Formats: sequence, structure tokens, C-alpha cells
Amino acid sequence: MQSFTSLGLAPHLLQAIDQMGFTSPTDIQQKAIPILLESETDMVALAQTGTGKTAAFGFPLLQKIDTSQKKVQGLIIAPTRELCLQITSELKKYAQHMNHVSVVAVYGGASVREQADQIKRGAHIVVATPGRLIDLIERRMLSIDAINYCILDEADEMLNMGFYQDIKQILSHTPSHKRTWLFSATMPKEVAEIAREFMKKPVEITVGSKNEGTNTVSHFYFQVTSRTRYQVLKRLVDSDPQLFSVVFCRTKIETQKIAERLIEDGYNAGALHGDLSQNQRDLVMAGFRKRQLQILIATDVAARGIDVDDITHVIHYQMPDDAETYNHRSGRTGRAGKTGFSYCLVTSSDRQKISGFQKRLKQPFKEGNVPTVEEIIENQLQKHAEKLLDVSVHEQLETYLPELQKSLKKLTKEELIKKVFSEVFNRLQAYYHEGANSRSNSMTEDAPNKSFKLQNEVRFFINLGERDGLDWRSLKDFLRENLQLDKEEVFKVDVLKNFSFFNVSADLSERVLGLLPGKPYGGHTINVEITEDGPKNKKSKEPRHGTKTSRNFSHNSKKSRTNRPRKGFY
Repeated sequence: MQSFTSLGLAPHLLQAIDQMGFTSPTDIQQKAIPILLESETDMVALAQTGTGKTAAFGFPLLQKIDTSQKKVQGLIIAPTRELCLQITSELKKYAQHMNHVSVVAVYGGASVREQADQIKRGAHIVVATPGRLIDLIERRMLSIDAINYCILDEADEMLNMGFYQDIKQILSHTPSHKRTWLFSATMPKEVAEIAREFMKKPVEITVGSKNEGTNTVSHFYFQVTSRTRYQVLKRLVDSDPQLFSVVFCRTKIETQKIAERLIEDGYNAGALHGDLSQNQRDLVMAGFRKRQLQILIATDVAARGIDVDDITHVIHYQMPDDAETYNHRSGRTGRAGKTGFSYCLVTSSDRQKISGFQKRLKQPFKEGNVPTVEEIIENQLQKHAEKLLDVSVHEQLETYLPELQKSLKKLTKEELIKKVFSEVFNRLQAYYHEGANSRSNSMTEDAPNKSFKLQNEVRFFINLGERDGLDWRSLKDFLRENLQLDKEEVFKVDVLKNFSFFNVSADLSERVLGLLPGKPYGGHTINVEITEDGPKNKKSKEPRHGTKTSRNFSHNSKKSRTNRPRKGFY
């Protein structure tokens, strides 16, 4: 196996590598670093996310910087603020034994003046997002007409995000003699066009095959329907107590909706989408990095550039349309040689996508079985046992043991173990409304496609909505108070302008129909009816046809509270 010492890196960089604990270079580092050090060339490097591309261009760039010249010599363009900050942080670690090298990050959502002042004090390398970079250039706060090196990191993500014209504009301000290094996971036509227009006979290196998925990720798909999708998500989360996951949705509304439902159900979850302020986004990401959030629900655009260590699962709550997007999503896990899982929740109409992705990415997709309650309880109890083994015993506890032993002397060892685990078991059993030895009481498999549906659950129409000053949370509180129910017993609350929908278990139907109809509220009388899913036409006042309609969501930083405990799960 090749070592870093054989790549031609300077002693001060090798010293940093040793202190950071790097043992051997990745494939992309082995291929890129010697070429970039030995020759002045343009390069197109294709490798999956998480394979060490930052070090592949970062070490050669730092070695080529002349710290005696107080000017910008290297420019790195990244698609998102998070990736921009991550690259800057990594470069500073690589350069910890270099004298007076300055790396400055410029990105939106921070003070332009402060960033310009940092550059003015003598930046050698600028790491930038496209929008803020253009802003600084147009204000004449940054000049890039004398740089020697320009690196486009995650080029395919930038171009997928609509930065094609911005990149062309930025490159038009750079000198013709500079060298361009383009690093990308895939090679769509827009990336190829940038290479043709702005690069001179680039050396091309590839780790794996073009547009091919990484072999450190295992791909599974689970058959669902629109009505069972959320329940399947929860079962997948509950089945693995070690899960640390990003869940992808297609729209901002769906992202916020799923996050709110998970939070309401007791999970440590947060939403990441374009309608959040920068401060809200920072809070969510900080909670996720610290593992105060177990699940991050995100849109594709908002998740660009997320680099969080040890993500175990990527869950595609809604499938993307193309293999490139799927590849970027699943690349959030299985990084730096570690293994990960990519779970796809697919309807019958999505099956063709699975076949296409298998061919395009050259990766097998296996059909998974939705975990049963029995399997979930077994996994959760095992996790509880492991937590008990890891508990440290304080020496002062010895003084209390005699009295405790007297209190428990009637219990045998087996009885004591049963009581220790019954608390967890009882919560799980109550949560799923079924016995521990049941394979699938509340959810029954639907042959032949293995999807399943909830039983013993009733959906109601109620003629209260946003016009009455209600949102999903306040309506749920109203229903709980008037029906004298616990929080878990009212669920799937959807609030529209003139009416709403909610679910309860079937055994509570008579209570709903007996207590709510005819009750006064806001100057009119409450009407409640049993319905299937809700109306297709939001203007309709009748609850009898169609599919469920989504509520509108207001975005509040409190939705992403990072320390909320889960109910009954670890």
C-alpha cells in the first residue's frame, strides 16, 4: 500500500498528515497529488463524494503557494456555505506547520465588509461560494485576475444548482495562464462544457467509473404506498437504534411536514430547506453534527455540500428523477472507506427508476422487508442491554445498596431482569398498539407487492381550519382537550383554509362522533364526518372524494429544537 511519503509532499505537510492521523492516501489522492505536484497542468478528477478529494487538491495547492507574496494565488469555488467552511477548515489543518499562510472563506449570510477586510490583510487562498464571489468582484473588493490556480470542487453539484452562468462569469475574470483543477463526482454535459471552454488539454483521472456509485454503500428499496410511506420510515428508523440519517424529500413543504411529524412523534429530527434563515440553518446543522439530532430531513438543494462524519443511512423518502441526484444523495453515507446504507421508499411507479439506477450506477439494489414490530422490539431491547453494560457505577452507590437489596430481596435475578426491561418493552408495545409476539397486527402485508396499510385507524373531516385561527398544533391541542385524549392518540392532523383532517384509532371513533358534532366554536357549529383521505379539490367543503391535501407550514426555529428526548427509543 502506498504511503503519503511517496507522493512528493513537503515535510511540513507530512507532519500535519501524521498529526491528523492519516495513514495512507485514498485512490484519488494517490492519482492526483503526484501529477499536480510534478507538472503545471489542468485536471479533471472524477471520484465519489467522501473519497478524500479535498486533500487531493488541498495538499498540492498549499505546496505551490508562495507565502512571501501577499496576494490571492489560489481560488477554490464550492457550491454551498457548509462545504466552503469545511474546505477552509481542512486547509488550515493541512497548513498548521506552514508560516503565515492565509486561507479566507467568503460566502453569503455573513458580513461582506469583514470578508473583504480579511482578504485585504493578505489572503493567499480564497474559498468561495459563487454568489458571494461575484458580489466581491463586482464591488472591487477582490481581484482574481492574477491567480495561479482555480479549483472547482463538487463541480457537478454547482452546475446542477444552476451556477453554470455564474461559473462562466467568474472564470472570465481569471488570467489565461492559471491552472484549473475540476473535481466532480459525475461528468454531466455541463461539466464537460466547462472543461472544453476553460481548460487546456486537461489530464483526466477517474476513481471507479464515470457516473458509477461507490461500493461502500449498500442499496435497498422498500415497497410503499402513499398512505404507508411515513409508517415505513418510522419502522426503518426504529429498527436500528444506531441509525444516524439524512432523509431526502423533493419539496420544502414535504420536508417541513415530515420533520414536524417526526418531532411530534418524539424523534430528534430537524428540517433543512431553502425557506430557513441562515441562523435557523446553522442551528439545525450544529445539532446534527453534535448528534443532538438523529434524523435530518432535507431537500436536495439544501443538502448540497453537507459533510457530516459517520452518517449511517440515507433514506430516500421520495425518489429523485435521475441517477446523478440519487448518487449525490447516497454519497452522504459510506464515506472515507466506511460502509453505509441507502434506503429507497418506492411506490409501484418508482420501480422503473430502480432498474434504471442499477444500470447507470452499476450497483445492485436489493428489495428489503419492512421490519416487523417483533424485530424492532428485539433490536431496541438489545440496545438497552448494551447501554446498561456501558453504565459506570459510582462508588458512593455502595452505601445505598443494603437498603436497595432489602427492597428487592423478594425478586429473583430473572424477575429483576424482566422488570428492568419491561419499562422499555411496555412503551414499545403501547406505541405500536399490538402484542410483542405479533408479527403484524396493526400493519398487514398486502400481497403481492409487500406494501402494507394501517388497520384500526379512522380519518375524520372537521369544518375548522385556518380561517378559525388554527394551525396543526393548536387544532391537535383543541381535539385532545375536548376528547380527553393523550398526544399520541390524535395524529395525522392536516389543516387547510376552511376545514381539516385528523386520525384516531378505530376504538375512539364513537367518542369523536359523540363529543364534537354540534359543539360551538368561533360563532359556528362543529361538523365532523368520517372520510377516506380528504378532498382533491381544496375548495370543496365535502370530505368524500380524493386524496389527502397538504397543509401550509410556517417556519419557526423552534421546530428544530436539538435536545428533545425521544419517547421509548434510544
